[in-house]
Amino acid sequence: MDEQPSPRPGARPAYSVVVPFFNEERSCRLLHERLKKVMDSIGGSYELIFVDDGSADRTPDILREIFRADPAVKVIRLRRNFGQTAALAAGFDEARGDVVISMDGDLQHDPEDIRRLLDKMREGYDIVSGWRKERKDLLVTRRIPSWAANAIMRRLSGVPIRDFGTTLKAYKRSVIKGVKLTGELHRFIPALASDLGARITEIPIANVNRPHGKSHYGLWRTTGVLLDIITVKFFLSYSRTPMRMFGSMGLVALLFGFCFGLYEAAQKIVFGRSIGKDALVQLSVLLIILGFQFISLGLLGEMISRIYFETRGRRIYDVDETWSHGGAPGAAG
Repeated sequence: MDEQPSPRPGARPAYSVVVPFFNEERSCRLLHERLKKVMDSIGGSYELIFVDDGSADRTPDILREIFRADPAVKVIRLRRNFGQTAALAAGFDEARGDVVISMDGDLQHDPEDIRRLLDKMREGYDIVSGWRKERKDLLVTRRIPSWAANAIMRRLSGVPIRDFGTTLKAYKRSVIKGVKLTGELHRFIPALASDLGARITEIPIANVNRPHGKSHYGLWRTTGVLLDIITVKFFLSYSRTPMRMFGSMGLVALLFGFCFGLYEAAQKIVFGRSIGKDALVQLSVLLIILGFQFISLGLLGEMISRIYFETRGRRIYDVDETWSHGGAPGAAG
């Protein structure tokens, strides 16, 4: 198979493949070789964007060697380990392809599945997500927590996919550029994109045990994932109108607070009871205070929400160097 040309400087490639690496010195070269073979066979111009997320092993040196040998490769080095979400965000910001594909750098994803993602996208979808139908992970520490988190996210977001967590996905450029990632929300990109009206589907993909190193994920991440689910639900339902949530809570608290207060006042006025030490009086005062606090929080949320949507240009990572064949490598400004 003849090698497809890499995009001309300034020309937009058809595909961008974004791969974050963190201490994957034993996987870099093999993944590059397999990716190169697949992308050459697909046809069309492409770029491979490798993001070094503050690796402490030889990953940066190996990526530099790959970059020097392959004009289709661009390498982004982050100043420290910012996490997978930030690494993907850095790659997405740099990607110029009409279709952007993301995948892990640990060889647990088969590059051959990229072809199937692209075939499915041609049916008119904006996002095609991989579904690890036959997972090879440990049952208790990975598969059961993942199943529970996916079920909750599917219910809350209304996005009918079974595997939010896999990184192997294909996005239309216009969609992924519209999703702003923060925290550890990369696994919930389809849910965030659904808020933009994206058409989303999934296909089964291969899932194999990583041949080198050990996973950076474990049972301890379950709590963080659950908190991220709450965050995503808030963004989907209330990020534009936080007063709807906090204001509703405040009104309910005020309603009960005033009702309890009126009841206690009636007991005092009509029956002459002493209510000074009555727990219901204290509860009434507490609920009224909480009600005003929730409403105030909703107003502050509305103000912060407007500021957020007007100043979304801030990035969640800091680039040390970018190596691109469009120019000499240099420190980021």
